[in-house]
Amino acid sequence: MSIKAIITGSTGMIGKGVLLECLDREDVESVLCISREPQDVTHEKLLEVIHQDFFDLSKVKEHFKGYNTCFFCLGVSAMGLKEDEYHRITHDLTVNFAKVVLEINPDITFCYISGAGTDSTEKGRTMWARVKGKTENDLLEMPFKNAYMFRPGFIQPMKGIRSKTPGYNRFYSTIRPFFPILKKMKKFVTTTEILGQAMINTVSGGYDKRILESIDINKIGA
Repeated sequence: MSIKAIITGSTGMIGKGVLLECLDREDVESVLCISREPQDVTHEKLLEVIHQDFFDLSKVKEHFKGYNTCFFCLGVSAMGLKEDEYHRITHDLTVNFAKVVLEINPDITFCYISGAGTDSTEKGRTMWARVKGKTENDLLEMPFKNAYMFRPGFIQPMKGIRSKTPGYNRFYSTIRPFFPILKKMKKFVTTTEILGQAMINTVSGGYDKRILESIDINKIGA
């Protein structure tokens, strides 16, 4: 299968990891990045479109035509946000983007970066987990060709990738000596390389689960 992928969040740690793996893969024919700011990556397969308002895609949706995959890696931390604000950014924005992509490309596969601990019941005590759970559930009910929810836990950045959050970078620097040990904890830990490969492999070859935890990500991305 020749993959033509739309990527969101490609200036963030996870999205950039997915982008770099896509650019290295021969079975990925082209990549469209919808970003709020320019990035430092150029490639003959890459088209970058700068767009600020992801709730209004009317000016950019024509670019979506002809793509068969969406890697949705855009997201924010729930830290410091009230539930209605986090719900708007995490759920409403994602579902709005998904609806527009699906309208233009009915035969598209949608891959969503969620997180370990997401609450599929939508009734748990943890706010972010409830919101992520509802987002997953609503995406899985949409008539995509396929839809996969990826729930990574700890992600080790590779290939010089850095988080846009300074606190995360300090944390990664502190625990870097322990990365070789952490890599062995496949139920909880993965890397940006493996996650990117797992998303691509899931689209090209399918997977028997629609929700992939870290152990699934490491299995299919290895």
